[in-house]
Amino acid sequence: MEGDDEQVNELKVGTIHNLKVLRKIDTGYVLSNGEKEVLLHHNDTAQPLNEEQEIEVFLYHDKKGNLVATTSIPTVGFDSFDWAEVVEVVKGLGVFVDIGMTKEVLVSNDDLPMLEKVWPNVGDMLYVALGTDKKGKLIAEPVRESDFGDDWPKAPESLFNQPIAGRVFRSSKEGAVIITEEGYRGFIHHSERNQDLRLGEWVEGRVIKVKDDGTLNLSLLPLKQERRGEDAELILEFIQNNDGVMSLNDKSTPEEIEAAFHISKSAFKRALGKLMKEKQVEQRDGKTFLSSSQT
Repeated sequence: MEGDDEQVNELKVGTIHNLKVLRKIDTGYVLSNGEKEVLLHHNDTAQPLNEEQEIEVFLYHDKKGNLVATTSIPTVGFDSFDWAEVVEVVKGLGVFVDIGMTKEVLVSNDDLPMLEKVWPNVGDMLYVALGTDKKGKLIAEPVRESDFGDDWPKAPESLFNQPIAGRVFRSSKEGAVIITEEGYRGFIHHSERNQDLRLGEWVEGRVIKVKDDGTLNLSLLPLKQERRGEDAELILEFIQNNDGVMSLNDKSTPEEIEAAFHISKSAFKRALGKLMKEKQVEQRDGKTFLSSSQT
């Protein structure tokens, strides 16, 4: 048991301790657990301290690699998760996050998506825990789905077709997984979004399915009838800006339509049908023109 106590009291990076103030020096305070000493810099404590005073501190490495203390206790630990704001993005290295202490902590590019375009931006939030790298330096590690297991709150069926919001904590070609404000797991298939989603991005959408296990399928796209109106406006504006004519029609290939408008052929045909029904455009000679009433 004595060995276990020694291990608990060992001064290691990323751990919290109650240490005694031995003395004040020019740069701060020297703290001790009775065996080892660490420095508490002046900017790592909010108030003056007295000798023999016992304080709770968190241990981390300063820029020189020395083990030092801070009275700012992080909101995350090796076995506890929390949201941390991204404060800096360094291409090729990773992102730095604020975990509630004076020094920001790195989330390595090894723990971020391969595509940098879906890396978080400054201001995004990552759900992280503490870890250490191969050199023993303190880092933050994003939560994996496996860390949750099946321990997700079960969403009620009444959420179907309701608006919902949350933050992305996994992003891939297949889609993105978010944690909603209520803590539910939500999946957004790539076909239910207009663009790739960043890790840590805040998104707002609607529930399109409440699954039997209580997780959700979500969409960030407007309802089909709303999309048809938006797509129709896009097409009409395009024709107006191109002297009243467009080389595309309802027989154009999906590739041609995707290149011009970034929508599917079926969406294009629905929007074009709406414009023709409203007599805003007409087709002839394989092209689409503004109708005579619009010119």
